[in-house]
Amino acid sequence: MSDLLTVNDSKTLESVKMHYCPGCGHISIHRLLSQVIDELGMRERTVFIAPVGCAVLAYNYLNVDGCEAAHGRAAAVATGVKRSLPDRIVISYQGDGDLAAIGMAETIHAANRGERITVIFVNNAIYGMTGGQMAPTTLIGQKSTTSQTGRDPDSVGGPIDMCKLLSTLEAPVLIARTKVTNKVSFDQTKMYIKKALEIQNEGKGYSFIEVLSNCNTNWKMSVTDANKWIDDVMEKVFPCKVYTDKYGVLK
Repeated sequence: MSDLLTVNDSKTLESVKMHYCPGCGHISIHRLLSQVIDELGMRERTVFIAPVGCAVLAYNYLNVDGCEAAHGRAAAVATGVKRSLPDRIVISYQGDGDLAAIGMAETIHAANRGERITVIFVNNAIYGMTGGQMAPTTLIGQKSTTSQTGRDPDSVGGPIDMCKLLSTLEAPVLIARTKVTNKVSFDQTKMYIKKALEIQNEGKGYSFIEVLSNCNTNWKMSVTDANKWIDDVMEKVFPCKVYTDKYGVLK
């Protein structure tokens, strides 16, 4: 997919050039999210929170209210917005370095409190914006600029499975993992996001949608090979499935 959106029938997605690397999964996720917001008629009520990371400028591409959050603090900002404006649809959009490293405390406590927000967690197993350092989700043996011989679990531990971790909590009502590597997974991701926003609209509680996404630039792969790596390698470590579904919306 080109980073220049020449065909765009969405009222929510702005027809502007994105800063993402060509082929980046963020582009696809933005498009799916914008379609869902349009279909649910939520554009005038939506508040989008973008923290530090590759998606730091994401609010430039979505025609909704939004703001930046300090690195890792998107869940805290989203909590404040939702509690002060409970009629709004609040979306926290975060990468793996932001959410699972510096933002781990905010993530866990927002989920544990059952804040009525929707978190979209983009997992590309690496720090994308800052040059390809090892992230909390980097796979064992995966090379990065700070794990040049591959991630060593004896010295730094293994990758953190955020869906599994959050599913141990009582409060969250929807936790699921999907991906954006092909048409089937695009449709599934769109459906998961739609159900998460419907849950928030109904005041039912905290939802967390993780999306496996490529970082072909820092993985040093073509887009095709990067998406295949997600299907063949990454998904074995991070299975795409439903972890928590208290209202049975994904069954």
